Amino acid sequence: MSKVIKIQADLMWAFLDTPNTLSGKYQVDLCNLTPETIAELEELGVKVNNKEGKGFYITAKSAKYPVTTVDKDNKPITAKVANGSKGLATCKTYDFAKPYKGVGVGINHLVVNDLIEYTAPEESPL
Repeated sequence: MSKVIKIQADLMWAFLDTPNTLSGKYQVDLCNLTPETIAELEELGVKVNNKEGKGFYITAKSAKYPVTTVDKDNKPITAKVANGSKGLATCKTYDFAKPYKGVGVGINHLVVNDLIEYTAPEESPL
């Protein structure tokens, strides 16, 4: 059974307007989840990961569409979102069966409350 949930989190590895090269999907890691959010996700059957530097986290994905991303005033964000930004994601759980059975988290809307803009490092001349 799917359920819409809102998740307040730190954002990492945001591929919101271009697909991730490894998964081929739009996605973002929702990190440093609260104990309440962890409990809600686990109750829904979502596997919550834990990693140093990210705390408890999940990866929310969109297979076909870019993630609608706005600031707290509901204005579109066109900048790249860097690790450490903070936001509120509107997500929906879904069941999947391949390559194994589980519950995933889809994302379609993200409000970035504290934006850290990503800038690509300069290439060093060789």
